[in-house]
Amino acid sequence: MRSFASRSLAALLTFALLASLQTSFTSAQHNAIDTYAITNARIFTMSGPVIERGTVVIRNGLISAVGANVTAPADARVIDGAGLSVYPGLIDANTNLGVPAQAAQQQQGGRPGAGGQAPQQAANFTSPNSTQPPGLQPEILAADIIRPGGDQIEAARNAGLTAALTSPRDGIFMGQSALINLAGDTPQQMIVRSPVALHIGFTPFRTGGYPGSIMGVFSAIRQMLLDAERYRTSQEIYARSPRGLRRPDIDKSLAALLPVLAREMPVVMVADSEREIIRALDLAREFHLKAIIAGGLESWKVADRLREQDVPVLLSLNFPKRTTADSPEADPEPTRILRQRVEVPKNAGRLAAAHVRFAFQSGQMSNMSDFLANAVKAVQNGLAHDEALRAMTVSPAEILGVSDRMGTIETGKIANLTVTRGDILATGSRITNVFIDGRPVDLRPAATTAAQGGANASGTWSVNIRTEEGRDISITLNLQQQGERLSGSIQGEAGSSAIANASVGPTGEIRFTASVTIDRQTMEANFTGTVTGNQMRGSVQIVGSGPATFTGTRAGGGPAAAPSPTPASTPPATVETPNIAGTWSISFAFPDRAVPGTLTLQQQGTTLTGSAQSEFGTSELNGSIGADGFRLTTRAIVNGQTVEIILSGTVTGNEMRGTLTSAQLGAAAFTGTKNP
Repeated sequence: MRSFASRSLAALLTFALLASLQTSFTSAQHNAIDTYAITNARIFTMSGPVIERGTVVIRNGLISAVGANVTAPADARVIDGAGLSVYPGLIDANTNLGVPAQAAQQQQGGRPGAGGQAPQQAANFTSPNSTQPPGLQPEILAADIIRPGGDQIEAARNAGLTAALTSPRDGIFMGQSALINLAGDTPQQMIVRSPVALHIGFTPFRTGGYPGSIMGVFSAIRQMLLDAERYRTSQEIYARSPRGLRRPDIDKSLAALLPVLAREMPVVMVADSEREIIRALDLAREFHLKAIIAGGLESWKVADRLREQDVPVLLSLNFPKRTTADSPEADPEPTRILRQRVEVPKNAGRLAAAHVRFAFQSGQMSNMSDFLANAVKAVQNGLAHDEALRAMTVSPAEILGVSDRMGTIETGKIANLTVTRGDILATGSRITNVFIDGRPVDLRPAATTAAQGGANASGTWSVNIRTEEGRDISITLNLQQQGERLSGSIQGEAGSSAIANASVGPTGEIRFTASVTIDRQTMEANFTGTVTGNQMRGSVQIVGSGPATFTGTRAGGGPAAAPSPTPASTPPATVETPNIAGTWSISFAFPDRAVPGTLTLQQQGTTLTGSAQSEFGTSELNGSIGADGFRLTTRAIVNGQTVEIILSGTVTGNEMRGTLTSAQLGAAAFTGTKNP
């Protein structure tokens, strides 16, 4: 009995201690972390003239003040914005961000084929009790299938994007989109508005089912819209006088089309070619739809018609790339692709000149850094600077019906901000801060230098790509490395193409994109992998297709080491990476108290793994170390909320010191001693 009482007393004391600690953290969060002030910055409010030197105040996730004469509140965390430009958070007007690429196969009649793109994966998201087959189910909601986090969302934030319209990936009647903020632990925290629009694609089924042709696609769309009109009439008649009438069947798919027919919900039609856009506009006119064109690579050719029908365009920034290697020996580039590479960057300027409303979308680009880079290309090809800014802020907010809460920097709006050093549309500008829902986002720094003596990817590689269907595709990969940069080309069964967006990380991580041709279709592929000695392996994401893997072997053994950038007579000084593996006793100096803890670290080269233990539990650590110090990331649960934590610091002998930073908890210095 005494033992039970002792355990109960210990449990109560422990509970009281944890409650006290969590109350302290909560108090710190509300007193210091919910309020920020960016001072001395150049502010592009997009609702008025540029404020050359002003202050933006963020409180409780909203913009509470902005202006040249605004003073930072006493409880705000102040960010000196000297030399910085502050913009409304950039909006991606049409994406699949947060929507899983693969889900359980639910299609009846077998597995999708290898060569198709959009409609073959329509079965991944199927509405229960639907009267329509997969791919023709407008009732599917993106809000029901969104998943927080992931590399794609992180890459979008690193590119300065704070919000996005996201929709189910595939099908003819794809489903209904949601506007999401690109941060949050749950879908509910991310969703700003749902549903926003019904999305329609015009790609035929390639699985042997109906519709299998472009004419069949438009016939199926028209038939469903006509059926929806009859369904509306029957429901209205029965609602007025049900007695004596047979009750009409409930049809989820047709019911989902009723707001579209009533022009209460816009319809986003994915169309790139002039012919597709004209067919979409004809369909919109026939059924009096509130249409929006997505993609629109040739929309400038029908600008007059778009203006006449007041149809805006969600204009893709996924500009066409070279499909052949940039070398004299390569096959000539097809005239059609060459013409597109010249004409497409001029599209935005032509639409603006024709007074057609438009907003920028990423267009499923594999490298999100191209979003701003291609917006700059649009400016270089005739689009006014202010129009380009509007296409990423005000215009998508207006077109998507959320201009009352985002798109400009005004009091009371959601505190989504993108902060840059230098003009955002100037070559060489850099994103320094991103705020989403009033909280700063941890931006992943890009690797700046390759590890000395580390992996070198230069050489000729024999590479095999294994598709999801088990098909093998052989290519030859020619790479040249200079520092962390890569250049080169691919040749073989997947065609010939120069690589782009290529880099090598400090521990051999390799990334690049290339155009591949499979079954006469040219698509962009994103390669991510690791180089270890003369072996290479990783994954490939081919736009419009399932995931694939690749392995490679370097011919001839490859270079012994990375080329030295200095003359042989002056060898570069070598800096040893400290070894910090072991157990460390640390102490975090929070404002109101010290919190002890233990770090247990394992080290392989520059890669760190391990765990952190403290009064708040045990969490996993991942990070890296270099000559200038270490950086570790982890997650903890505080007050039921997932908290992102970064530990950065230096080690001298058996002594460690550094800083804990967290958007939710604030900052705290820490010191540590290595245990014997």
